[in-house]
Amino acid sequence: MTVDDRLRALRTPVALYFPGLALCVTIAAAASFLSEHYGGPAMLFALLIGMAFNFLMEEGKAKPGIELASKFVLRLGVGLLGIRITMQEIAAFGWKTPLVVAALIALTIGTGFVAVRLFNRRWRFALLTGGAVAICGASATLAIAAVIPHNDKTERNTLFTVVAVTAMSTIAMVIYPILFGALGLSDREMGFLIGATIHDVAQVVGAGYSVSDAAGDVATVVKLLRVAFLPVVLIIIVLALRGGTGAKVPLLPWFMVLFIVLSILSTVVSIPKPISGTIETASRIMLVTAIAALGVKTSLKKMLEVGGGHIWVVVIETLVLLVAAIAAFHLVRPIG
Repeated sequence: MTVDDRLRALRTPVALYFPGLALCVTIAAAASFLSEHYGGPAMLFALLIGMAFNFLMEEGKAKPGIELASKFVLRLGVGLLGIRITMQEIAAFGWKTPLVVAALIALTIGTGFVAVRLFNRRWRFALLTGGAVAICGASATLAIAAVIPHNDKTERNTLFTVVAVTAMSTIAMVIYPILFGALGLSDREMGFLIGATIHDVAQVVGAGYSVSDAAGDVATVVKLLRVAFLPVVLIIIVLALRGGTGAKVPLLPWFMVLFIVLSILSTVVSIPKPISGTIETASRIMLVTAIAALGVKTSLKKMLEVGGGHIWVVVIETLVLLVAAIAAFHLVRPIG
């Protein structure tokens, strides 16, 4: 093969994917700018802006790049999240806190399966919403969506879940500190409940540090502990799908391997801050880009077709998590 042939072979995929990828990256950059300058979650901005460009999916030229961003870039971004978790952060809380967090996650996801039956929804929606509420909001939604078998409603439900948990997290960021303060808790105790109940990391940080530095520190680590259960939940889902539905799901998807490897690496090796910070930033950029792609792929009309049942499932899961966390805290006292 000549040099010209190699260049032509290289240009083909670049030309194929560039328009769609460029669109998604541009939307992600605009969403990040709006988030930094006007407040609000970047993922929600990316989703809403992306939906305004849904017509580009019908024209075809941008479609391959959008598909690449919504799948491969999404999975890579989820895998890189592993750099944020270390075992030292988890061990510092002793044995009670991980057990309480694990029980709350199981209860919330289980609640999702009960709630979807009440509103005539399906098990995929229970996993998406239950995982999002129980673990880490939009990031968990995207990770779970990446391992479950897709149908014609998966992308619509994924986008709805991202919007719903982001909205609930924003409301909780304002209300929960007031609620927990009214219970007469210490700053560290409030930090535990904030970290154990609010869906998205950004809102946990905002709510925690609005109380005090001590509350913010505890809330952040408890939230990271919830995030640490994400690969465990994903493995359980994959194994259940292989055994229960006959779906052709890999035993351990490559992005889960990447997540686990980076988590172990960040535990046993002192990774320089510039490197870990760069990986975290890259992960965030990829996830916002993937959300932008999912937004482009879904029309507002389809989003409005989901009905009130979808909303009530998320509300019920959120309320169950809140009540259960308060009850577990008073019964077990995982932190003082």
